[in-house]
Amino acid sequence: MKDKNDRNKHIIETARLKVTVADAGAELISIFDKEKKREILWQADDAYWKRHAPILFPNVGKTYGNQFRYNGKTYPTNQHGFARDMEFFYVMGDTEKTVHLLTATEETMERYPFPFGLEVSHQVKDNQLLVKWVVKNMGYEPMFCTIGGHPAFNVPAMDENGVIGRQEDYYLTFEKKLSSLTYLLLDPETGTADTEKNYELKLENGRCFIGRDRFQKDALIFDNGQIKKAGIAFPDGTPYLTMICQGFPNFGIWQAPGAPFICLEPWWGRCDNYGFEGDLDEKPGIIRVNPQKTFEAFYTITVE
Repeated sequence: MKDKNDRNKHIIETARLKVTVADAGAELISIFDKEKKREILWQADDAYWKRHAPILFPNVGKTYGNQFRYNGKTYPTNQHGFARDMEFFYVMGDTEKTVHLLTATEETMERYPFPFGLEVSHQVKDNQLLVKWVVKNMGYEPMFCTIGGHPAFNVPAMDENGVIGRQEDYYLTFEKKLSSLTYLLLDPETGTADTEKNYELKLENGRCFIGRDRFQKDALIFDNGQIKKAGIAFPDGTPYLTMICQGFPNFGIWQAPGAPFICLEPWWGRCDNYGFEGDLDEKPGIIRVNPQKTFEAFYTITVE
């Protein structure tokens, strides 16, 4: 029998990884590397950020004015939606896989007028974790949403001997063929994307140093499917972890000021553009799910 403090948590594992998933938010809360004896995932220290790897649904980021319009009505929104703060139903699981489900309630319908089902699965194999979302439109009208991941990884890495190197000396890694990426920043007052200026992230052999001031203006937002693979490498260049996110049109990289973690965030859709006041179905990058149909997406994390 599980300890009372663990009744709402589920462990899946392989010879290499021990992964813990909570019913609250269907949130990934631990990726422990048994071979290297280190925790890969940020452990939610309130001094910097109280979460580990929340699921962003039905909106990624902020909407302009913290609201959206649809069919002549205006609905209030919270940053990153409400799924991360709700209790999911634990559908099933075994030693290597968990499945959680969230469905619409009277309360969610007041804020998001669509009957939905959101199934979240976590599955381990060897040194890899697969995270999959299945969004179902359970109604009889088209449904519109965005969805994303927000896992935070311990950087610098730590093992039983302590901290490994300095955060600023670690690398962000991408496909080796890339010499640069373009990104947007957030408008500091509204938290929406400032599309007036594009910035360049210069790369050498597909990587760049994290550095000290990389995130002083909040998250970096990458559009147009630029990032299919992202990771973090140690100061000596050896890989720490790799994320594969084929097909995702948007990607965010973020760090709370001074925090010892880096978030790699695969998104399908993102925050509003600054000044956007159209209807929800007019939002650039919005996902349309037809009646009684599903939308599926997945990404993988490989612990190197």
